[in-house]
Amino acid sequence: MSSDVDTLMEMGFSRNKAQRALAKTNYKGVQLAMDWLFAHEGDADIDEPFEAPKGNVLGKAEDAPAPAPPTTAGGEGPQPQDEGTMEVKSLKCDECSKLLKSELDAQAHAARTQHASFSESTEEIKPLTEEQKKQKLQELQERLKQRRLAKEEEEKKEQIAREKARRTTNKELGLAKQKIEEEEIKKIAEQRRREKMEERLARERVRQQIAKDKADRAVKFGKTSQESTPAAASPSAATQTTAAAAAPKEYDTCRLQIRLTNGQALTQTFKAKEPLAAVRLYIEMNRSDGTGPFSLMTSFPRKVFSSDDMEKPLDTLGLVPSAVLIVTKTQ
Repeated sequence: MSSDVDTLMEMGFSRNKAQRALAKTNYKGVQLAMDWLFAHEGDADIDEPFEAPKGNVLGKAEDAPAPAPPTTAGGEGPQPQDEGTMEVKSLKCDECSKLLKSELDAQAHAARTQHASFSESTEEIKPLTEEQKKQKLQELQERLKQRRLAKEEEEKKEQIAREKARRTTNKELGLAKQKIEEEEIKKIAEQRRREKMEERLARERVRQQIAKDKADRAVKFGKTSQESTPAAASPSAATQTTAAAAAPKEYDTCRLQIRLTNGQALTQTFKAKEPLAAVRLYIEMNRSDGTGPFSLMTSFPRKVFSSDDMEKPLDTLGLVPSAVLIVTKTQ
């Protein structure tokens, strides 16, 4: 068998499958037909009887011109022909002289080569020998193998290209992420620098305020000493002054300057007998440095007030007539 249908049948496909595959691939060769069969082997109608499309059938008797009746040498009219000598055994391509077994093979040859002229022939197509069949099957399998290798190579190249694109994308994403992290680190460092600067300024303001309070107290106590100096001339005045100095002055009010954790300060006057808890409540209601637990302390002399001190009066705690309280955050 020399047709593409027979070749596919030799490879194990049924005639219906072979005819359908060749028709679906426009009769462009066994290779394309095999690819189509492998791709559509699960179709429901793959093994149903196949009917070739209707159209002009090559070699049809009514389409061919009637042959002129042969005449004898003397011109006496047509001579009867031997019917056996006109038996059509194949179709022949007038352009390449290839013998084709059937009309379906002629259609496939026309689709594959674009040849359009065919004629009937009495020549019989010799069947392939077993050796020729094996050789042709081996050639087809080799072409199929080469095609698969080429396809695998192409898929491998595409996979390499996709991997390169993926690595490039990951590298770009990594660089972008690194840049964002560096910017965040810079922002955090700048924020910490500002916080340290603000903390240093707040401590400086507290030191200045403490120094100012000390200076005010020194001036106040210095004026008192100067006022008592002229009276020292008389013994009676000196005695009175000594007695007055010996008796401590009682204060009814207490002026407190409260240093918050953000460097700001609150100034408020309280009663000397008010408990320290009243001061704490005032801080909680007026603080601007956020919320959270806090403690109260004095820097000079240094003392941290405990929860037991909250119920003690301000004069008992040594905060009268004036003092500076420092607010510190507690865990």
